[in-house]
Amino acid sequence: MHDRPATGQAAMSTRPVRLSRIAEQMTASTIREILKVTQRPDIISFAGGLPAPELFPLEEVRAATGAVLDRYGPAALQYSTTEGHPPLRAWLGDRAGVPAQNVQIVSGSQQGLDLLGRVLLDPGDLVAVENPTYLGALQALRPYGARFVAVPTDDDGISPDGLDALLAEQPVRLLYAIPTFQNPTGRTLSRERREALLDVAERHDLLIIEDGPYSDLRFRGQAQPSLFELALARAGGDIESVRVISLGTFSKTLVPGLRDAWVLAPGAVIDKLVQAKQGADLHSPTLNQMIIAELVEEVLPRQIARVREAYGQRCAAMLAALAERSPAGVHWTRPEGGMFLWLTLPEGLDAEKLLISAVEAGVAFVPGASFFAAPGEGANTMRLSYVTVPEDRIRAGVGVLADLIDQRR
Repeated sequence: MHDRPATGQAAMSTRPVRLSRIAEQMTASTIREILKVTQRPDIISFAGGLPAPELFPLEEVRAATGAVLDRYGPAALQYSTTEGHPPLRAWLGDRAGVPAQNVQIVSGSQQGLDLLGRVLLDPGDLVAVENPTYLGALQALRPYGARFVAVPTDDDGISPDGLDALLAEQPVRLLYAIPTFQNPTGRTLSRERREALLDVAERHDLLIIEDGPYSDLRFRGQAQPSLFELALARAGGDIESVRVISLGTFSKTLVPGLRDAWVLAPGAVIDKLVQAKQGADLHSPTLNQMIIAELVEEVLPRQIARVREAYGQRCAAMLAALAERSPAGVHWTRPEGGMFLWLTLPEGLDAEKLLISAVEAGVAFVPGASFFAAPGEGANTMRLSYVTVPEDRIRAGVGVLADLIDQRR
């Protein structure tokens, strides 16, 4: 015979935990949920924004780890400063043309977004975003009370005139943008539009968060200076007067698992990021930062060249397959770099419903609606990633999607 718990104990055990208002704003990542399905070996996955693992510099990372442990000993395994490993900050600062003190190391650029939301936003602030935009930015900023407003965009990215009109009507706190090989569309803002965008930002005293995870992954076309570089030049090299905060990462060029990224910002922002990070995780892993610092001089340039070549070939294979197989009425972007392209289906077709049939046929992608700030938009769009799929399987996967689309037209 088992003892029964007292009535009060039973009531306590079934009482739901009260969640915070911030927690109520959190949502699951559509992409992460889809990735669970793509673990099946038979699935051709165009879904995840994962770098190609066969291109990781495994031996170089192994050698760098040994070198770091030999050089630093126990210090490589100890707590470190919140700001980051000094040699890595110095290297990043030199590359960007700013003092090391204006560089904050973060545990992936996703943490950078979260910390920036924490130190820059008040509940109810308006954040302007591209339409569509990176899903992870919406997830990172929404819990801090951000309200999103879409900036008019076209096939060439953000419309500076559209942003100007928006800012004249609404009190936007900041703009979040990925001007180079944008996620999810793969679009890149021209030099002319970048300059015009900065003109608008200066006129309205607008703060810009520039996310640049894919900037080094150009495989064709002319490289463009970042918004941060242009703004710094306009300020005569004085970062303290720059209204662009830059996010960068080693995840897309070296390896994502070390979770090393950085923020470039004026000192007042960096000071608050340090305090916010102390409350989040104290500091990014010491050993990981030291390994990255060991790799940046010689291994990183070779790795960037290797990744560019592979991704360029795979993107070309996807573009060729789409041109050959896609039914009439289907349109797609033609990226010059990065990891994604954007597919627009004929009106009336629903990408989420198509995904169900596609997975059954062995192909996965990300429906585009998740990338829009407002519900109900982008039902007939999808994001395709070409970077982790061999060229023959790219052609096979595109063929499956083309047949499914054709059946539903």
